[in-house]
Amino acid sequence: MTSAELERLVGPGGLKREAPSRTEFEGLVRSGKARLADAGKEDLSLGSRFDLAYNAAHALALAALRRLGYRSSNRYLVFQALAHTADQPASVWRVLSKCHEKRNLAEYEGLVDVGARLLDDLLLAARAVCPLSQFCHLLRPISLNTSKIRTRRANRMGKQGMLISLTTTEPLNRR
Repeated sequence: MTSAELERLVGPGGLKREAPSRTEFEGLVRSGKARLADAGKEDLSLGSRFDLAYNAAHALALAALRRLGYRSSNRYLVFQALAHTADQPASVWRVLSKCHEKRNLAEYEGLVDVGARLLDDLLLAARAVCPLSQFCHLLRPISLNTSKIRTRRANRMGKQGMLISLTTTEPLNRR
């Protein structure tokens, strides 16, 4: 994977270059995995689970970006960059983008409108990003095997969107 796509995003309002930090990377992954686990607890309210899953997805997506030596204060851009930082299909960041809009409405305008279907989609998208955590020991670019990632249409989604299901990933060959 080259960083040419990411380099084009460097500049005001975009990405900035910053040396990766193993401590920061591992902390973001740890935080993302813990929040993702908590988001799966069905005894919590939908709003709480959504908040946990959204922040888990952000922490994991930011870890992928930081691992490559970039930083962004723009959450939307962190999600959009997943195609280049974690080899995720556009359908993953589209779900995360929709959730970003819902999160902003809840956070800044007090409009909490989260349904079970959106939460399920968010959990699947966050879990699709989570496998990068198996590479915590690496701070160089990695390439996840996207041939093992498939998209499927879910009956409960109707004609609107796609859900992501991660089956497995092959181990990364160390150099």
